[in-house]
Amino acid sequence: MDFKGRVAIVTGGASGIGKAVVLKLATLGAKVAIVDINEENANKVVDEVKNLGSEAIAIKTDISNYEQTKEMAKKVYEKFGKIDVLINNAAWDKIEFFMNNEPELWYKLIDINLKGPIHVTRAVLEYMTKQETGGSIVNVVSDAAKVGSTGEAVYSATKGGVYSFTKSIAREMARYNIRVNSTCPGPTQTPLFEDVVKTMPKVVESIKKSIPMKRVAAPEEQANAIVWLASDEASYITGQALSVNGGLNMC
Repeated sequence: MDFKGRVAIVTGGASGIGKAVVLKLATLGAKVAIVDINEENANKVVDEVKNLGSEAIAIKTDISNYEQTKEMAKKVYEKFGKIDVLINNAAWDKIEFFMNNEPELWYKLIDINLKGPIHVTRAVLEYMTKQETGGSIVNVVSDAAKVGSTGEAVYSATKGGVYSFTKSIAREMARYNIRVNSTCPGPTQTPLFEDVVKTMPKVVESIKKSIPMKRVAAPEEQANAIVWLASDEASYITGQALSVNGGLNMC
């Protein structure tokens, strides 16, 4: 895979899967905009990218705020002159039974996980649709979008929304030579997953036992699939959802 001369935006790029995607893209020659609410960590990843010999910028953005996402896309375009790749990775979760939830939790999940990717996608497409070279978008969804997940009812609903959004936008954007796909990660060793390990160790062990490969994914394994879908090697693939879950579910 070769991303030399390409410009990529990665939301949630300061940690976990997003950081792994940023470093993978940088290794392959891309210039990367690291979009995250945590500016300090984003700047640390910028330094790592520079050490790899590539170029990156950090842009603090609350993706639940549409105006901020528009300003972010404008900054990236003004800095690099184009936007070739968008990875909608930023998300948030809290595991809790639905009947123990309060509406504040629902709305936060919806604002970040559903509205966020919609905001960012629209902001970026304002530029990407005007490029003769087209582009590629990969939305990082979740296997919960396909099969649900206990303790993640509203989270699953938001991811299901992005799952469907991906397919609809793929149909609309094909005329612009823009591919739109998603990955559906299973359990992955991320900061959010570490929180679950600390609070629900027995649940985590049960999850591992139910995975045919008997382990959770490394962030880099998720990044490999995401970056491949964004690359020219997947040039005839659009509107698809690729599960990366060690065989946890096979649908």
